[in-house]
Amino acid sequence: MQRQFEEELEEIKRSILSMAGLVEKGLDDIATSLNDQDSELAEAVIAMDDEIDQHEVEIDRLATEFIARHQPTATDLRFVIVAIKLGPELERIADNAVNIAERVLHMSKYPQLKALVDLPRMLGLAHAMVSDAIAAYVSRDAESARNIILRDDEVDALYMQIFRVLLTYMIEDPKTISRAIDLILVARYVERIADQATNIAEEVVYLVEAKPIRHVDIEEEE
Repeated sequence: MQRQFEEELEEIKRSILSMAGLVEKGLDDIATSLNDQDSELAEAVIAMDDEIDQHEVEIDRLATEFIARHQPTATDLRFVIVAIKLGPELERIADNAVNIAERVLHMSKYPQLKALVDLPRMLGLAHAMVSDAIAAYVSRDAESARNIILRDDEVDALYMQIFRVLLTYMIEDPKTISRAIDLILVARYVERIADQATNIAEEVVYLVEAKPIRHVDIEEEE
């Protein structure tokens, strides 16, 4: 019975990592697609979304059945609860990658408004947060998870910077409004990806320390 218990826990973990791998590939591809205005790659990101959705459903099934079968307690129960929560967070990250892909498809029809500098940097930061949050989950590293939460401020600052620059474009030349709005939307989707990475990091802290920290200022945490 103990062997089956451990094997089923490992299957849940493998399913999360498999889903996370697809999500990270989507983020890699959308970064390339954004930089190169690659419509074909953007379409591939959109097409991959169904497979990621199926992983979320499978993780929920495995975790729910595990709880019903084994009635875990303490750390094992938290592990399964966090697994159930991570599925939707990863799925939302994938959804935002799809949203960016759809904007890339639209933007590829028009001349580029400006050279992209801050936006790829912002996406790189958000992607790193996702990667590190998954790594913190695997290693059960609460300290790393807290560090990821603090990094969200840098992404937020870049979002505001991008927004201000693009607002200036729109004010100075109304003909740029449509293209500027596309870029603002992309920045907003990237900002949400960083938020979802933060949510995963918060769940890692809960997993390790049995301490919910959502809606808590991490810098003021006691």
